[in-house]
Amino acid sequence: MDVLISGAGIAGPALAHWLTRFGISAVVVERAPSLRAGGQAVDFRGEAHLSVLRRMGVLDAVQAARTSPRDMVFRDTAGRERARLPASFTAGDVEILRGDLSRLLYEHTAADVEYVFGDWITSLHDDGAGVDVTFARGQSRRFDFVVGADGMRSGVRRLVFPEYRPKFQGYYFAIWDVDGDDHDLTCSPGVLTAPGWLMYKSSVPPELMPEEIVAPGVYFDSISQVRMPAVSAGRVTLIGDAGYGSTLGGMGTGLAVVSAYVLAGEMAAGGDAFARYEALIGPYARGCQGNPGPFLAPGTRLGMWVRDRMFGLLPKMPMVARTDMRAATAIKLPEYGAVPRAPR
Repeated sequence: MDVLISGAGIAGPALAHWLTRFGISAVVVERAPSLRAGGQAVDFRGEAHLSVLRRMGVLDAVQAARTSPRDMVFRDTAGRERARLPASFTAGDVEILRGDLSRLLYEHTAADVEYVFGDWITSLHDDGAGVDVTFARGQSRRFDFVVGADGMRSGVRRLVFPEYRPKFQGYYFAIWDVDGDDHDLTCSPGVLTAPGWLMYKSSVPPELMPEEIVAPGVYFDSISQVRMPAVSAGRVTLIGDAGYGSTLGGMGTGLAVVSAYVLAGEMAAGGDAFARYEALIGPYARGCQGNPGPFLAPGTRLGMWVRDRMFGLLPKMPMVARTDMRAATAIKLPEYGAVPRAPR
């Protein structure tokens, strides 16, 4: 069995790892010319996330590259502290920079997986027995299955499910690299800023935002969600943010590695694998989606006051407040019989 995966971020290499463990050939195509470095810290929360990392054999490496979470300190424009969320409340079990995690997963799979950088899928033809794929630069190839692991702006989703686009949640954010250790957040109605970070409320939909306002070195995007009744069609399916994206929701990375394990295991089991994958991952993924905009940057001064009072109470009610942990662990992972990995 040959599987093409579009996207070499987190979900793509994680899926490629499990496919090869189950004796399935995987090819990963990535539009960027190389791995994407940098990015914000991401984290893993709860035993479901950690169990998959442990089964993959990368948990120790993730922990070795972990970062140190910080308190979230909210200040007004005059610099006065309004609220504080301690790191012990906001962080997961282990936090790592997204670029470091991407590189780790790539290095963990590179000996067993064919990676093609600087290319992307331009068309898919599913004839029921396989999928003929054309690429922007490389030669056309045929695969048994195709998986879109290419993020919120998924090209695979656009080709197979053109009617479904990420739903705008009313906020935008930007990230850029800065020097220094000041991470405190400055807030005003509908706006939250920190060195190298910005979130703001807006009624302007993404398709009307001019691309030329984005400076080089700045990552700019809307806060959006992907909600679809189904993420599979024929021999094509979606994984990670491509199928269940929720910008800045805090759960996307853990969801990606859990989904990769389940999808690969079900594909190895044969039969109606995509239906079983969706039945297990769909409810779990939707429970992990959220919109941090109104939570972090309310649009009114009254909303800011309510937020500050709520933030003061949350650390005192951990069993009530940690809905993220409950969502992250709301799945029973199946046991799949992996093919032993051959010595490299």
